Amino acid sequence: MPIAAAMLVAGASQLGPAIARADAHNITYVARIDGVAPGSEATFVVSDGQKDSTPLSAMPGQVFQANEVLSDPHQAGMQVVLHWPYSAKVHCEIDVDDNVATQIDQVVSPRQGDSDPMNGVLACGAPLPS
Repeated sequence: MPIAAAMLVAGASQLGPAIARADAHNITYVARIDGVAPGSEATFVVSDGQKDSTPLSAMPGQVFQANEVLSDPHQAGMQVVLHWPYSAKVHCEIDVDDNVATQIDQVVSPRQGDSDPMNGVLACGAPLPS
């Protein structure tokens, strides 16, 4: 009987992380710039309250993709930044658990000398954490 109880406790402890992960959501960020735009960058939420950035290819049509896990899929957000003098059509997509949650296709045209922090930015999904 004590051995069975010990096995039950050991087995239950292995279920703990699986239950905790039940609220986790797979997030896929996709970005593509359909034009020449060197120096472009994607910034996206990597975990609750944290973000990461990566440079995007200067070659038109190259797809960037990142996979993350978030406890709250409503926190998933991404921004794609283009710098003056480059303008291009930008595709921004966020998939949650293999379903498209947000998708935007828009021409981004940064303005020279504009100090607005959203100048040249295509935002999709939730706002990025500070």
